[in-house]
Amino acid sequence: MASSSPDAPCSCDCFVSVPPASAIPAVIFAKNSDRPRDEVQEVVFVPAGTHTPGSRLQCTYIEVEQVPKTHAVILSRPSWLWGAEMGANEHGVCIGNEAVWTKEPVGEGEALLGMDLLRPFHGTLRTQLGNHWHNCV
Repeated sequence: MASSSPDAPCSCDCFVSVPPASAIPAVIFAKNSDRPRDEVQEVVFVPAGTHTPGSRLQCTYIEVEQVPKTHAVILSRPSWLWGAEMGANEHGVCIGNEAVWTKEPVGEGEALLGMDLLRPFHGTLRTQLGNHWHNCV
């Protein structure tokens, strides 16, 4: 978010420390965010689940095909959207959303948001790579 205001956020970064660099014998994951400071962030738990073949999943703006099995996850997300800023799944996989600056024009129509794309690591979305669908876990 580029802005001339000194109070405006302008970056987001992820940080990870792994043993032996960590002071404790654990992986430490952290993330700051460039979201507006008065935007409500929710910490939510999404339980693991199994889903009916052919079922659909409503994301922030579009609906996509649901995968058969999803893992439990804890997410930090702006309350108004389906995606997330960061999260960790039941297997200890952590992920954080980062801004990607591009010169490509914005496409027409609704699409998945970057924060929607964060959720695939726990298996709630399928992504299309080339002409093949792959479950994201």
